[in-house]
Amino acid sequence: MEIPGLPGEGARAPRSERLIYPRAAARSGGHGPCAAAPGPSTAAPARTMPRAPGAAAPVLLLLALLLAAAPPPGGSESAKGKQKALRQREVVDVYNGVCLQGPSGVPGRDGNPGANGIPGTPGIPGRDGMKGEKGECMRESIEESWTPNFKQCSWSALNYGIDLGKIAECTFTKMRSNSALRVLFSGSLRLKCKSACCQRWYFTFNGAECAGPLPIEAIIYLDQGSPELNSTINIHRTSSVEGLCEGINAGLVDIAIWVGTCSDYPRGDASTGWNSVSRIIIEELPK
Repeated sequence: MEIPGLPGEGARAPRSERLIYPRAAARSGGHGPCAAAPGPSTAAPARTMPRAPGAAAPVLLLLALLLAAAPPPGGSESAKGKQKALRQREVVDVYNGVCLQGPSGVPGRDGNPGANGIPGTPGIPGRDGMKGEKGECMRESIEESWTPNFKQCSWSALNYGIDLGKIAECTFTKMRSNSALRVLFSGSLRLKCKSACCQRWYFTFNGAECAGPLPIEAIIYLDQGSPELNSTINIHRTSSVEGLCEGINAGLVDIAIWVGTCSDYPRGDASTGWNSVSRIIIEELPK
């Protein structure tokens, strides 16, 4: 700042420098900035500047300018605080990324299991999946519950002594075509002859023997009588003829028991149902 009317006019004086006038410098022994430099041999006596009448005006003007340029009370402190905070922030930004990491600590123990959480709400229904490939057509057959179907025909005393032909007959109602028939004849049978002979008892279904899979039959073979006694063996035994027959259509079925001869053997004297009960039992069974 230029201060008119002072020595060294045109020079700038810093704010912090203190102005010492010649009279003050003389009192302090000539050590001020305005003191006269000593000569080579003896120190020159201090010269006192005469006080001009208008010398006080520049001083007052300087004081007024200094007061106007001074910061308000507390202003310098707040500015310094802001600069300090700014420096701390710069230090953190610079050195925060380059701090060395210390060694890893000992792993901690597992904590206690936590309590069960609250059940979550149901999720959103998923989208429909892709359409599947066309499957094969399967034909399902729904079978009805099986109802037992059976019948029995019986005779107290047949005493039928024929050697060839039908002995007895029983009519049965078959409910299904894909079922099988189980037949049974139970009664006394006898065969006697003076030489070797053979007789055959068999079933027929509607006049024909079973073909599914094979005929249902039973035979009695007799070699000869006793020559010592000049007689023949005459034994009546309760016997049975039994089997299953498939391939018979549904409806009424005439089932009969017959007697006949064996192939390649002569017939003898046959008897069926002597002095006892004879019976035919028929039962329809699922396959």
